[in-house]
Amino acid sequence: MTKNIVPRPASLPRRTFLRGAGITLSLPFLEAMCPAFSSAAETSIPRRMVCIQTNMGILPQFFFPENAGRDYTASAYLERLKAHRDQITVFSGVSHPGVDGGHTAQKCFLTGTPHPARGGFRNGISLDQFAAEQIGNQTRYPSLVLAVTNENATMSFTRSGASIPSEQSPKKLFERLFIQGNAKEVEANVEALQRGRSLMDFVGEQSKRLSRTLSKSDQSRLDQYFTAVRDLEQRLHSAEEWEYKPKPAVTAKAPEEITDAIEFVRRTGQTFDVMKLALETDSTRLISLFIDTTVIHNITHHGNRPEVLAELRGHEERQFDALNGFLTALADAKEQGGTLLDRTQVYYGTCMGSANSHSNVNLPALLAGGGFKHGQHLAFDKDHNHPLTNLYVSMLQRLGIETGEFSTGKTTIKGLEMA
Repeated sequence: MTKNIVPRPASLPRRTFLRGAGITLSLPFLEAMCPAFSSAAETSIPRRMVCIQTNMGILPQFFFPENAGRDYTASAYLERLKAHRDQITVFSGVSHPGVDGGHTAQKCFLTGTPHPARGGFRNGISLDQFAAEQIGNQTRYPSLVLAVTNENATMSFTRSGASIPSEQSPKKLFERLFIQGNAKEVEANVEALQRGRSLMDFVGEQSKRLSRTLSKSDQSRLDQYFTAVRDLEQRLHSAEEWEYKPKPAVTAKAPEEITDAIEFVRRTGQTFDVMKLALETDSTRLISLFIDTTVIHNITHHGNRPEVLAELRGHEERQFDALNGFLTALADAKEQGGTLLDRTQVYYGTCMGSANSHSNVNLPALLAGGGFKHGQHLAFDKDHNHPLTNLYVSMLQRLGIETGEFSTGKTTIKGLEMA
């Protein structure tokens, strides 16, 4: 991990990114790229994290194994991931302490902030953005916040609890990552970034003058705000530097646009393809993906009717097939004695243990790759769940981030060890 990293805020408005034309050749991450893709020459192979949420639950009877440990019998859904069994840990008996409210829990999947349905609820920082504050400055994009949805949906939040808009089009994501703008477009983007920095300077000066008239508690709050302003100025400065550096060029073509909500599995597959390219070119090391399956909401309330369960199971099986394809693509991408999957944590889960009853306990979840000792089912108490946020502490530590807690998680998760 690079030392003396300056924490950065979580997101940059999408309008500041380049649009243009011209693609040629795809390259994997190379040690020679380190000075170009990092603020400091970094010779270690990067660690990465991908967090994926599907928001309408996962049928538990087809997800959870019947027995625990390394000799577990794979469930119907896990059978679809059997090629990667040795690179997967399955969890049961886990949930976010205090996170309730049925569907409203989706906003807390990566934050773990309790009671999202209460009036005046204020979310906390999401796992991906916490990591981006620490290591996001090492790549062109500190993080990618993505969603398969036709709505304004996201699961990524800043430290102040503000939602971060998601990129919903795999085609636009591809263009943002790999299409190089011309000189005029570059200068226009740099000018926009400089205007943003000037605005931050003005806000900072106003804050200093205002601070002299406030109480100590208000001064403390304003100081936190001013710190965030300074961090954003630093992020804008870094973004300005990246504008002058060429984007990675790839041979792949931009995916077609899919707007039909019922095609969420195919659109998810497209997004996975672009995500793999983003990781392979070290354009980012942190990705969140929200998969909105609201279009099948009605059949998640199946009432145990066999024909409805069969229809829902079909949709979910195709989702696991898409996940399997993503894991396979990462496993097939070689990288200095290993694979992308070896160095990329892929966390997959849902905000509801049962969408049929709107339950927010015993959440289906799995973690693949990333350098952990996998090939096991970690089964915790289904009545008194283990904090899922403890897993987040383990994931952050695997990224090289020195922290002993995150949200309601106060330690690492039991039974998950680093390889």
